Amino acid sequence: MTEKISNLIEEFKTLTLLEAAELVKAIEETFDVDASAGGGVMMMNAGAGTSDDNAGAEEKTEFDVSLDEVPKDKKISILKIVRSVTELGLKEAKEVVENTPKVIKEGLTKAAAEETKKVLEEAGAVVTLK
Repeated sequence: MTEKISNLIEEFKTLTLLEAAELVKAIEETFDVDASAGGGVMMMNAGAGTSDDNAGAEEKTEFDVSLDEVPKDKKISILKIVRSVTELGLKEAKEVVENTPKVIKEGLTKAAAEETKKVLEEAGAVVTLK
């Protein structure tokens, strides 16, 4: 093994699990490979190197809205929005707001998910689409 590779391996050992997952994703996207093949072997995609790299990729059509963080001073306004968006009762919506992160809506279209995210973020919540 070359010194360069040894140094890279040592650097990789310091990565957190999240950083390692991001690294794998970046390698897959950059080199158009699939790291999910059995045995740890990276396999080249059939269209590697073509100008239309994403031609066969399916676009995600359903999204989940996750309420990740609620600032204490915005809790009541966010609670009202969660109630209207989810049609939960007061008690259930309060539990959702107090126990973040929590998926509050599942299987939404992209437009509906983005609109829900926008309304919650305007109220001060931290929201992600999954």
